[in-house]
Amino acid sequence: MKEIKAILQPHAVSRVVRALHELPHFPGFTISDVLGQGRGRGQSGAFVINEESLFLQPRKMLTIFASEEAAAGIVEAIRSHARTGNPGDGIIVVTEIIETIRIRSGEAQNDAL
Repeated sequence: MKEIKAILQPHAVSRVVRALHELPHFPGFTISDVLGQGRGRGQSGAFVINEESLFLQPRKMLTIFASEEAAAGIVEAIRSHARTGNPGDGIIVVTEIIETIRIRSGEAQNDAL
């Protein structure tokens, strides 16, 4: 099983969600409001952290738990529908999940998804 996290531009969320709903084995998702700064240095070319210059951008974080088989399709759907080709499009991170249990039913692993 995989955990897929994607940091997205807020305007890309609706396109990504529509694409995810078109997938045959899409298990669901969570969206969180987040703030962050990418690896760039901003318009001035230099970034010094202090209270006056702390420059955080609003983003959305999409979290998905998926089976091994579904993960690649989910990642590609996110990547292709969130991409504008401009800096700040976001990032996708995929990690392994050791165990998953659905609280309501007690189902485990892929059955819990």
